Amino acid sequence: MIRVAPRWRCLLAAVGCAAVFGAQAQTEVAFDSLDRRGGQVVTLKAWWFGVDRRQAPAVVLLHGCSGPYDHRGRLGERMREYAQLLNAQGLHALVVDSLTPRGETELCTQRVGTRQVTQANRRLDALASLHWLAQRPDVDARRLGLVGWSNGGSTVLSATNLRQREVRDAPLRPAFAVAFYPGCEADLRRGYQPSAPLLVLVGEADDWTPAEPCHALAARAVIDSGAGTPAVQIEAYPGAYHGFDSHAPVRVRKEVPNGLHPGEGVHVGGNPEALQRSRQRLLEFIAPWARH
Repeated sequence: MIRVAPRWRCLLAAVGCAAVFGAQAQTEVAFDSLDRRGGQVVTLKAWWFGVDRRQAPAVVLLHGCSGPYDHRGRLGERMREYAQLLNAQGLHALVVDSLTPRGETELCTQRVGTRQVTQANRRLDALASLHWLAQRPDVDARRLGLVGWSNGGSTVLSATNLRQREVRDAPLRPAFAVAFYPGCEADLRRGYQPSAPLLVLVGEADDWTPAEPCHALAARAVIDSGAGTPAVQIEAYPGAYHGFDSHAPVRVRKEVPNGLHPGEGVHVGGNPEALQRSRQRLLEFIAPWARH
């Protein structure tokens, strides 16, 4: 198990962290997506959390369907905390906004087939983000990662699936990837051939993006890889719902479509044990790329 700096044990334990740690200096940046909507260039907005270290690894953080901001329009707590956590381990972090540049603020209440921002769009955003990072002189392009949550976790799968032409043809691939409670059904149906080692973290009680398809995807990817080390690692947390790494209590979101139980809404909220275990697992997984 890796050693975590004492000042970050609070963050891992999710006890009073917001009071102890202020957000690190963040810089708004912009760059073009590889997506060309109707022939138009989509310019993405992103937030850069850098570390004072040359040739450091860097991670793209991909938000869920609620977008990267809180109800006040500020970068949300989850994005800020993970950027700070990664900075403490010596990694740059880049939070990418895929919604507002396309005129959207959220996707959660939209049915998948009607969404104006799709996984095809977000996959191209993720690949463009890796390219932008690789051009920076303070980034080690050999140690780039993707980390995403929910809809952003699905983007991680899509952006690392070699069965997608853009991924297969991309001149640059991530060294590692992590998906928190992604929707795995689409890539399970398509077949998943990972372009990088992948860690999937799921809640067994999740009724929004169920865990079972992710277990199946991981098992089939291991078989397809033909390697001794699993290409996809998965860790599941009993009793944990969607958004288990949140500090907010569990609540029911009736306005969100539930594919398993139509009309019942979905459960969303934190699980303190799953929060701590998943963050520790994240740090263990990325440790080989974070080392100096």
